[in-house]
Amino acid sequence: MIKVADLKVSQLFLFKEQSYTGRLNVVYKDHAVEFYELSDEQRNLFMEDVATTAKAIAKTFNPDKINYGAFSDTLSHLHIHIVPKYKDGYGFGSVFEMNPQKTYLSDAEYNVVIDKIKANL
Repeated sequence: MIKVADLKVSQLFLFKEQSYTGRLNVVYKDHAVEFYELSDEQRNLFMEDVATTAKAIAKTFNPDKINYGAFSDTLSHLHIHIVPKYKDGYGFGSVFEMNPQKTYLSDAEYNVVIDKIKANL
């Protein structure tokens, strides 16, 4: 992953694997594994970071749908996948794949994507 920005209580990362154009991960800054470990204020701020990220993705890439995933059987840190989906794109209509290993960008292309996202945060 490539760090994009610091948010209120999270860090935002771009997945290097970009089968889902604009896919990001919102990672809670402090150590937490489960949502119930957060105070109401922390949880609300974390979800605000998720919503801010989704809004930026909507503005940047205009996906047909955004999927959200909080999968973490082996990684013991609270995070949410933000996965834009496109009607004619990879995996539309099904659960997103964690790492399809199909689409990687050049460093310059990653920088363009990150700059576009930052402009809409």
